[in-house]
Amino acid sequence: MINPKLLNQFLVEPGSEVNLKEYVTDWTETDNAKELGKDAIKERAKEILEQSREEMNKAQELLYASDTHSVLIVLQAMDAAGKDGTIRHVMSGVNPQGCQVFSFKKPSAEELDHNFLWRYMKSLPERGRIGIFNRSYYEDVLVVKVHPEWLGPGAPAKPDKHFWEKRYEDINNFEKHLSRNGTLVLKFFLHLSKDEQKRRFLERLTNPDKHWKFSEADLAEREHWKSYRKAFEDAISATSTKRAPWHIIPADRKYVARALVADIITTSIQGLGLEYPKVSEAQLAKLAAARAKLEGSDKDVETES
Repeated sequence: MINPKLLNQFLVEPGSEVNLKEYVTDWTETDNAKELGKDAIKERAKEILEQSREEMNKAQELLYASDTHSVLIVLQAMDAAGKDGTIRHVMSGVNPQGCQVFSFKKPSAEELDHNFLWRYMKSLPERGRIGIFNRSYYEDVLVVKVHPEWLGPGAPAKPDKHFWEKRYEDINNFEKHLSRNGTLVLKFFLHLSKDEQKRRFLERLTNPDKHWKFSEADLAEREHWKSYRKAFEDAISATSTKRAPWHIIPADRKYVARALVADIITTSIQGLGLEYPKVSEAQLAKLAAARAKLEGSDKDVETES
């Protein structure tokens, strides 16, 4: 697994001011990584991902058996940062029955008639399960901050600083409530460079197998790059807490991002200190009796034959 000291560089300390320029988007370009070489890093990332899948499968089974906690994974990013691929590769080793994924699109009229957290509350994972939000309630302090005209009925026409501060406060209280009630909240911002986004968009436009991924809206939103960047910085700064910290993951190299996310999820679940349910003496006696009866029934069949 990955050295905890290395992982700490991607963790946003609670109360710190985030400047995304200070966080790398391509970890292979850092000084330490250059000494190792990209081929070696890619191979090591593959090993970490595979090991994390195996460990996560065990951790998920323990999570389900203990039935005391749930896990909520929040993925946020600019377009084309690789959220879907991260989910597919990182979670491929877990039991599908114990994992659920929700992608939140434009809110419906019914959802707009409720508070902004309502539609997300309905999709929270129950105890024993892992829930993944591919985009989340953070959209309500990101995309609508860039496009306040999308806030819906009841919202101010020109929301001020205090409006957004109250929303950050609501989110922090929401996550605090979840944590108090046994939900481990893991938040990841996949940090993509503008150049790499351009490259991935061009690939979607030139590769027939990826045409379906492209949307004209992607280009329209790219024009708001600076506004989105500032919205992410504000949101991450205001909502990285001790109970639910943010991880800023370099996403220009998909294999690096997937290895980091997989390792953090796995070690975080293992860190919950979960245990399999204890069996009482009376239950142990019943199990022994059942085993003896079953073993005896096999002998009876052999005798009759």
